[in-house]
Amino acid sequence: MAKAPAGVRLVRKVSSTRLFAKVAPHVIPAMDRAVHRLTRGKVLLSAQMLPGVILTARGARTGRPRVTPLACMPEESGDWILIGSNFGREGHPAWTANLLKHPDAEVSWKGADIAVRASLLEGEERERVWKEALRFWPPYATYQSRITRQIRLFRLTRR
Repeated sequence: MAKAPAGVRLVRKVSSTRLFAKVAPHVIPAMDRAVHRLTRGKVLLSAQMLPGVILTARGARTGRPRVTPLACMPEESGDWILIGSNFGREGHPAWTANLLKHPDAEVSWKGADIAVRASLLEGEERERVWKEALRFWPPYATYQSRITRQIRLFRLTRR
């Protein structure tokens, strides 16, 4: 496998730190939402390093729309994999509970709004996709090593 560019290696290293896990969840989504809104869905700042979507899912408890910018792993099939790493913090991210309760959602992908259905990956399929996710973004291994919960993986398929 080819060596990643220096900038990517630096971001991988920084994103694996505990300080990043503490600060990033408060800063990155807010910046992504603002830039996404200003560019009418065409730009996500975090997508300059990793592909990203804006997920709109109904809240598990409220049923109200919840908008969350997320890194994703696009698949050749046209589906997307979402990784509920929560930056390596304990506790599943809220968006994962939303998808478990309300799997029909929408993503904004490169400026297009697409209706999707989410499915939680389990068993052998989860293990296969997890290995792909680690090749895609190695810091996920650090996130998993810091927590006791198993990071949830979801496949989003167009409806």
